[in-house]
Amino acid sequence: MRAATDHSRMTVIVTDALDSSGQDRLRDAGHSIEVVPAGDRAALIDALPGASGLVVGADQTVDADVIDASDALAVIGVLGVDVTNVDVEAATDRGVLVTTAPRASVRAVAEFAVGMTFATARKIPQGHRRLRGGEWAKGPIIGHELDGKTLGVLGLDEVGQEIASRLAGLDMDVIAFDPGADDDQARRIGATLVDDLATVLETADILSVHEGRGEIPALDADDFDALAGGYLVDVTGGAAIDEPALADAVDDGVLEGAALDAFETTPLPADSPLREVENVITTPELATEARPAPTGAARRIAETVVDALAGERVPQALNTPSIPEDRYPTVEPYADLAETAGRIAVQLLAESADGITISFAGPVADEEIDIAAVAGLTGALDALGYDATDANAHAVAADAGVDVSVETASEAQDFRNLVTVTATADDESASVSGTQFADGESRIVRIADYRVEIVPYGTMMLVHNDDAPGVIGTIGTILGEHEVNIAGMFNSRETVGGDSLTVYNLDERPSDDLVSEILADDRVEDLDLVSLDL
Repeated sequence: MRAATDHSRMTVIVTDALDSSGQDRLRDAGHSIEVVPAGDRAALIDALPGASGLVVGADQTVDADVIDASDALAVIGVLGVDVTNVDVEAATDRGVLVTTAPRASVRAVAEFAVGMTFATARKIPQGHRRLRGGEWAKGPIIGHELDGKTLGVLGLDEVGQEIASRLAGLDMDVIAFDPGADDDQARRIGATLVDDLATVLETADILSVHEGRGEIPALDADDFDALAGGYLVDVTGGAAIDEPALADAVDDGVLEGAALDAFETTPLPADSPLREVENVITTPELATEARPAPTGAARRIAETVVDALAGERVPQALNTPSIPEDRYPTVEPYADLAETAGRIAVQLLAESADGITISFAGPVADEEIDIAAVAGLTGALDALGYDATDANAHAVAADAGVDVSVETASEAQDFRNLVTVTATADDESASVSGTQFADGESRIVRIADYRVEIVPYGTMMLVHNDDAPGVIGTIGTILGEHEVNIAGMFNSRETVGGDSLTVYNLDERPSDDLVSEILADDRVEDLDLVSLDL
């Protein structure tokens, strides 16, 4: 992997756009910081060789040449929400994560959506325009208070959740429609989930449109009729909107107003009917164009870089599968298990794997599991010796000729949830499964057809032997004679007196002589060593 394996101290290059709070957080994590002037490309390239992290502002161009200045670069953090200054494709090709401050873009867009909600309901831009034109339009312009009104949220993506939470705090009633959301999720943000779009349209005073967990329907003239007397706000383009019909609905007084920052065609065409209606507020995709609050954003991006350099998964990276922040805790244990199972499975094959299958069974299969699936693939490829990260794992697999598939099932045999990674090579295969128990502990619970319960760490020695008295004792004696400590052990057998699998967690990797001595026992059929400290 591009990231150094020693996470204790690395070099991070930062431009002076990162304030002292961010720099201090990186130093507190034990990393060495070198500050270069923002916008000084030559100084940046000179400073980068050997660096593992880079933090820049939106005014610093980071192209392929800058990225290539350090072959150890693992993560690029960008202050703000706009990353057009970074060649994300080049970073992805090289396995480098690109990330902004967690939720920075969500907050920025949600704040803008709240602002547009107030702007359209209180007709603020209209008053400004008329005043600029010389008219004191205090009487003709009358808006609506939001207190006690009903906000309808169409699509509960992260922005939808954020705006719902913020406006619920302003004493608005909040209802939501999203086929992919659940009641608990809506309840956490102070919203009531309804079963159909019609209920939202007929009940809401203001409709806020966002992307959803499920498919969000397009909005047309009939929908605007159902929303009669209300307002529509769309700053994310979460649903297809019939723009001419919307302009007509506002112009004819069916709707009180609309506020849009997302459009079917950008820039908004000069002949768009939306431009001609006074009570339609249009802005040129400004929702993500915001200068972040310096201290908060600096510390958040530093925290993200620290996590990435420590080998932690970054669920909101821009070039890896992402997942809403509130759902990640449910999926995270299975991402970790998938990565571990992938590492073990490929090491159990006699030949290099040419196929990897990651399977999820149980309720977890209904979650957004892409981040867990790529973790399983990354673990397998890393164990095979490929330069793979979550950012470039699929590309690396394709180049290496490794077929990748992801499977899901609604029920898991013997467990509530199960993740399984199967590695194949020609006619040979090795499968490893893991789960999270009710107490929050994660375990490897199946290797091939053997039921086990293993804490996966360090060096694992897997011994296939006859289920006969004295075998485990003999192996323990040999390990002791070679001063190799057994940290943990689990034994599983298919039938009494048949084949048995014993898994030993060892404090160090056994020598070739030790392995040969164990294999010399006629009761031992096979022995595999697996390292999880790659």
